[in-house]
Amino acid sequence: MNTANIMTIIGFVTVATIFFTTIIIGIYLFMIDKRQKQHPILRNYPLLGRARYFLEQIGPELRQYLFDSDLEAKPLSRKDYKNIVKSAKYKRDVIGFGSQRDFEEAGFYVRNSLFPKLAEEMELNKDEKVTTNRYILLKNPLFTQRKEKLEEDTSINYLLNDKDVIVIGKKAKYPFKVKGQIGMSAMSYGSLGKQAITALSKGLGIAKGTWMNTGEGGLSKYHLKGDVDIIMQIGPGLFGVRDLEGNFNWDALLEKSKIPQIKAFEIKLGQGAKTRGGHIDAEKVNEEIARIRMVKPFHSIDSPNRFREYDDLPSLFQFINQIREYTGKPVGIKIVVGSHLEADDLAKNMKELDHGPDFITIDGGEGGTGASYQELSDSVGLPIKSALPLVDHALKKHDIRDQVTIIASGKLFTPDRVAIALAMGADLVNIARGFMITVGCIQTLQCHSNACPVGVATTDPNYRRRLLLMKKNIEQLTI
Repeated sequence: MNTANIMTIIGFVTVATIFFTTIIIGIYLFMIDKRQKQHPILRNYPLLGRARYFLEQIGPELRQYLFDSDLEAKPLSRKDYKNIVKSAKYKRDVIGFGSQRDFEEAGFYVRNSLFPKLAEEMELNKDEKVTTNRYILLKNPLFTQRKEKLEEDTSINYLLNDKDVIVIGKKAKYPFKVKGQIGMSAMSYGSLGKQAITALSKGLGIAKGTWMNTGEGGLSKYHLKGDVDIIMQIGPGLFGVRDLEGNFNWDALLEKSKIPQIKAFEIKLGQGAKTRGGHIDAEKVNEEIARIRMVKPFHSIDSPNRFREYDDLPSLFQFINQIREYTGKPVGIKIVVGSHLEADDLAKNMKELDHGPDFITIDGGEGGTGASYQELSDSVGLPIKSALPLVDHALKKHDIRDQVTIIASGKLFTPDRVAIALAMGADLVNIARGFMITVGCIQTLQCHSNACPVGVATTDPNYRRRLLLMKKNIEQLTI
């Protein structure tokens, strides 16, 4: 028997084996589907129902890559996502031919000038520069890996001059002086893994003039890796400044305040996508996270929907004063605006009581979170472009606008959105998801599951170790 005949027989046996094995497996699954009592679709349509569930499960991926247009939001459109990636990685984001925006729809636009400032006329610190690397795309083939090279790039930091520095907490013993107008919004260690927090800290440290908000999960050593200014957030769960019973721990607060990098504290009353309370699953609460948050390890954590320490503005302001006097550092609040009445009440009390927060972080309802209920994300709280003017107007109405710094957040990840927010009354801007995408987030929307496939929003070591912290592929960052 020659080689050809042997190969023919082997091929026939292989195909026959695969065929009959498939038939046997199909019959087996058919009988299981027909007899099971959980899914009526499988009982009525054995095997075919499985195909339906399979396609349903991979539906988001199919829509994202095949069917959704570049301008549809999920929650960020493909266009927005690419803008962030190209700006961060290639330091270049230009388009050809024209805008894809629908100019017939209502929206916000930046007012242009007949005689704009020349670059050399801009009021900024031109001596402060930052050196980093950018990728140069050499080849981008369809089926093989793209070819890139690194190029050292030095550019202006776009920081304010000393005379224009924004001072947060003018009445505090240690005011927080900010030279840049963009910082990182609250993202906790626990919601993000150590690699992601470390990368963000180091990147912000390189940028200078900016800040990093710890989120309500407490201060970790990974936040401190990049020597960046830090705003430590305190949520209703008091993580990082509590005892195991959940009582406020003033000694822990004082210990944190002595860390030079911590420049201010933020009392979190609400968050755009999570306006009422919070939750973290037990599997995310490992021993390190439990130690940082001062809770029991491997137990689910729930934040109450408000602080137990106060239930009105006067008691809130008293709490703020206590923290400010105890630490010497500025104290602000993070809020989600519900109406003009709420904004006016806040400003009125600040005027009448002659004290209150040093800064107000306004988070729009379009803000993101690691985990929240859809009803809260979709329907509770005003979006940032509605909320921001209300607070700015209320503070001006009661003649206290110059006493308070306003920080805005809520999908403000491009220069035009930042400019619009600043024009509408913000002094500073927070960004969260834009920074997540620069680290590696691909919007799989699995932040709540601890199974982030790229290792950004997870503490699972099997996923997290896949996120290699490389300084532009030159040296691995230590954590």
